[in-house]
Amino acid sequence: MIEDDRGRIDYDEAGAGPTVVLVPGSWGTRSAWREVIAALGSRYRIVTTSLLGYGGTAERRTPDDIAMEREAEIVEAVIDRAGGAVHLVGHSYGGQVCLAVAARPKAAIATLTVIEPTVFGLLQQASELALYEQVTTVRDGYFRAFANGEKEAARRVIAFYSGEGSFDALPQRMRDYIVATTQANIYDWQTGFGMPSSVYAGISVPSLILRGEHGHPSMARVAELLGSSLPDASLVTVAGAGHFMIATHAADVARLISAAVSGNRDAGGERNV
Repeated sequence: MIEDDRGRIDYDEAGAGPTVVLVPGSWGTRSAWREVIAALGSRYRIVTTSLLGYGGTAERRTPDDIAMEREAEIVEAVIDRAGGAVHLVGHSYGGQVCLAVAARPKAAIATLTVIEPTVFGLLQQASELALYEQVTTVRDGYFRAFANGEKEAARRVIAFYSGEGSFDALPQRMRDYIVATTQANIYDWQTGFGMPSSVYAGISVPSLILRGEHGHPSMARVAELLGSSLPDASLVTVAGAGHFMIATHAADVARLISAAVSGNRDAGGERNV
């Protein structure tokens, strides 16, 4: 745990070797990476955290301050504690945060891997308005439901990523946690849909973008647009996977992270695995 003046930050590490920092998405903690960590084995020093409002990381956003900088500060503090250049990996909203960190000249990053990052703003910038409207329709309906006191408003978000009925299929403890931290997730969505493509063009870190074969079409297109924006990026489609591939296809994800750490990304290419 990191004791910060503005609240505690989750920090845990184990193992030895190149340092891999794993940043979960919304509603995520270290446990989200359990299967990936197991598949990575003992070859790496694994550092994990949680974003604002999840796990042991204190919420520091307010309705008047939901800037992405607040999230970036968390990850930068974790990287600083880890020491040296790290291999930064983020899933979903965590991927969006990692991209923001990579765009700031404050953290030492050796490689960057983002797994279906939620940088939906690229859709609007590329005039992919039909896909963009699908995302904003879900977002706006979610916001209205939560404001109207709907306890399980977040089921709309889970359904967007994994299909109807996916919320009900989750274990009860997970559904309870999602409900309890819905306000944090609302802040996540309000933070924005990423940065202008020109900002991504300034990220020179060797990067790997993962998308699922069965992910939402908006996520698939976002991955393509991001791959075109980052100057040194490879795009990989994980066969049979959806948005939550860190749980369902952990071995594939771990293998691809290992390849990125070793510098074997097929730089500039696009492939399926």
